[in-house]
Formats: sequence, structure tokens, C-alpha cells
Amino acid sequence: MKDRDIAPNMGEVLFEFVQMGGQMRVAAVHAKSGTEVTIIAPLTASELQMKNLALAKLRRALVRNSS
Repeated sequence: MKDRDIAPNMGEVLFEFVQMGGQMRVAAVHAKSGTEVTIIAPLTASELQMKNLALAKLRRALVRNSS
């Protein structure tokens, strides 16, 4: 599954994964606006679960910043 398949209406979203001990730090950046959010997830979560959580947080941030 490609990233554009999980967020078809958001445009380009870039992800960064950094392992920190027993956790994964995931940053999601909306390429057009430069808005960035981060989440911390357990290593037991799948990559798709981490991306979906980061995307949900990014969507909320974009709505909050647009008003």
C-alpha cells in the first residue's frame, strides 16, 4: 500500500520513523503547508497503525490551523 492510498485527499505527506528505545517516534509533515505533528507509538504497532494515527493527528492540526 502506498502512502497516497491512506490519505488520498491530503496531498503529499512525508513520514519519518525514529526508534527511541522501546518506542517509535513518527513525524508526519504535510508537504504543501509545512505542518508537522509527531506521535510516539509502541514498537508492537504496525507501520500502517502508526501512519494512521499520525495522519489523524495531522488532519486535526490542519483543521485547527485553517480557522
